[in-house]
Amino acid sequence: MNLKELMENQAEKYKDKTFLFWEDSKISYSQLNELSNKVANLLYELGIRKGDKVSVYLPNMPEYVYLYLGIPKIGAVTGPVNALFKPREVKFVVEHSEAKAIITIPKLLDIVNEIKDDLPNLKHVIVIGEPITDTLDFWELMEKASKEAPPKVEINEKEDVAAILYTSGTTGFPKGVLQTHFNIRRNAEMTRDYLNPDEDFRFMLILPLFHVNAQIVTVMTPLLAGASCILTPGFSAQTHWETVAKYKASTFSAVPTILSILLKMPHENLDLSSLKFVVCGAAPLPLEVFRAFEATFKCNVVEGYGLTEGTCVSSVNPLPTESEDRRKIGSIGLPIPGNEMKIVDDKGNDVPPNTKGEILVKGDNVMKEYFKNPEANADTLKDGWLYTGDIGHMDEDGFFFITDRKKDMIIRGGENIYPREIEEVLYSHPDVSLAT
Repeated sequence: MNLKELMENQAEKYKDKTFLFWEDSKISYSQLNELSNKVANLLYELGIRKGDKVSVYLPNMPEYVYLYLGIPKIGAVTGPVNALFKPREVKFVVEHSEAKAIITIPKLLDIVNEIKDDLPNLKHVIVIGEPITDTLDFWELMEKASKEAPPKVEINEKEDVAAILYTSGTTGFPKGVLQTHFNIRRNAEMTRDYLNPDEDFRFMLILPLFHVNAQIVTVMTPLLAGASCILTPGFSAQTHWETVAKYKASTFSAVPTILSILLKMPHENLDLSSLKFVVCGAAPLPLEVFRAFEATFKCNVVEGYGLTEGTCVSSVNPLPTESEDRRKIGSIGLPIPGNEMKIVDDKGNDVPPNTKGEILVKGDNVMKEYFKNPEANADTLKDGWLYTGDIGHMDEDGFFFITDRKKDMIIRGGENIYPREIEEVLYSHPDVSLAT
């Protein structure tokens, strides 16, 4: 089932049920399908075809969701661009991806104008907001576009790419990760099956939509579950708990720094009883922050692990039940069903439990490849395994623990030293709130 078929099926099944909450607006499953159809049709009218890349250079806003679900409906490829990138970074991503259109807002248009003359493949600049000379008005195009299904395009879900996302470039220039329709659907299914949300669940989206966690965990997972997404402009420490209470959020995904900040924010007069659990990832969660957050908010914290090359989620700690709590504090959990993980040494050999090595991932969620980067593909994809570049170990119960990035390792006196070990010591001091 490709993403077009998925959206159509869910719209038929859930119709008028609210999928998206945004400020005081509500978008139903049926409306979302029609809006994403309009996106597909307007792009098709502009000449965008199967395999063409469309850069999405936006902050969090409802249009982002319409684009993410609409662009693949005609076999085109969604290209999220980090809204915090500097001009040279935006230029690299748009140029390298060979994007034929870019969709942005007036606030970011100066950067687009600065680089567009150096982008020979770029044919269309589409702006969401007030009309601007030499650009196309997104909502004017949307009003003219049909809400019916776009022209039929043959899509092979395992081979055809739905999204291209660029890594942070910690080892040089960012690399374009190609995610297929199958990668996205399967990883969202894996996450849904593992977290087991019911149709009343409300996923609160506070992370940037140009990152995979927001796309997969907070948009695609509730879509597959028949649940709802509470979209916010981004993380706001001042309003976060008020938003949880107002919309009765069931869960949200965060990074460790956010949990540390939220511990300091007032919440005593708010009803936060709707909150079932919080998923934390992207970096190791300090033990002291974990304990303090659970004690303060009476809410389970579930650590997980994933990376863009693995579409998003690879492992998660088991959710606690009334009868048992199998979580291991400090662990990134167990591989989710449909995904395998193991630890290997520098020669690619499996290592015994509790031995440090590189984390490898295998499954339906592993990317197709890096775009136009055969060297990186050869280094990263071997025999079906994704070499993550992350260092960790697996214990005797199959739980994985992450230590650091392979390239962050410090060698002193012939010994391997990982920054995470130093950070844990610093966090144990009561006067330390943040260590990096």
